[in-house]
Amino acid sequence: MIFEKMVDLDYEQLVFCHDEASGLKAIICIHDTTLGPALGGCRMWNYETEEEAIEDVLRLARGMTYKNAAAGLNLGGGKTVVIGDAQKDKSEAFFRALGRYVNSLNGRYITAEDVGTTVADMDLIYQETPYVCGMSESYGSGGNPSPMTAFGVYMAMKRTAKEAFGNDSLEGKKIAVQGVGNVSYSLCKHLHDEGAKLIVTDINQAAIDRAVNDFGAESVGIEDIYDVEADIFAPCALGGVLNDETIPELKVKAICGSANNQLLEADKHGEMLEERGIVYAPDYVVNCGGVINVADELQGYNKERAKAKVEGIYEQMDKIFNIAKRDGVTPAVAADRLAEERIESMMRVKSTFSQNEITTLSRR
Repeated sequence: MIFEKMVDLDYEQLVFCHDEASGLKAIICIHDTTLGPALGGCRMWNYETEEEAIEDVLRLARGMTYKNAAAGLNLGGGKTVVIGDAQKDKSEAFFRALGRYVNSLNGRYITAEDVGTTVADMDLIYQETPYVCGMSESYGSGGNPSPMTAFGVYMAMKRTAKEAFGNDSLEGKKIAVQGVGNVSYSLCKHLHDEGAKLIVTDINQAAIDRAVNDFGAESVGIEDIYDVEADIFAPCALGGVLNDETIPELKVKAICGSANNQLLEADKHGEMLEERGIVYAPDYVVNCGGVINVADELQGYNKERAKAKVEGIYEQMDKIFNIAKRDGVTPAVAADRLAEERIESMMRVKSTFSQNEITTLSRR
């Protein structure tokens, strides 16, 4: 069944990593390297079964192919999942063993932090391989990617506002923000500085209080955020929040937020938003500022250069909305097409050069 799935969706490689001494059990998946080496984070999770871990790494690696391609990066998609409890099972030997496995792929895959892993973990991996990003700033890293992710969301929101309202100004716009974590707090600062009016909710009362105190935000209950009258809804917490129950409640003209997998069912709920006249900004493009920032480390990190690339998310969103109009599809489908068209065009370029090399050799 594993090979069937790999064939169906064009996966390149699945690597099972085991180190008895440290207790490491991990899976590295490389989905596609057409655009360049696969970049994707290392997720540590206490999976119930090995099958669940395999399903997750396959899904996440393919998602990174689309994210990196749509972000305009010369990188393919990959991912690592580590089976274990992030609170109990970590050690120096654990991550250095993983670093040796990453190194054995000779640069085909580059890892970074993700759910359950930290900058300190990446520092340990770096002791064994150069194919890692997101280490401590002392190693030349960009450090915490949250501010860049937030800046990317802000740029995406401005282009989404232009699509929904005719111009990209957020001044005076009411924006309902679901979740006020690290990324979202930085986003709220950008929005507040431009003169937007914020309505926030979070499961953490301290996070709500900070947004209210710092930005003059209005706070509402967790479930009430879907029903507020606003211009833009910004999901910045859980996935799957746009579904059969919540979409009919929305009283907004646009959706743009940092949360992953916002549409519970991509095709169905993308169409539902379209039918209601709500402009949806595809989340994996909106939140790609973090991976753009991390990828800049591969050239020797430069903050201004990285920020300029993140600012380019505005243009990527422009391409997505234009493809949606061109093909008569939802922005969610258009984002996939943007990624697929870029990969396909580079595949043709590589194929052309390969064919030229074969022709040249045959003449010798």
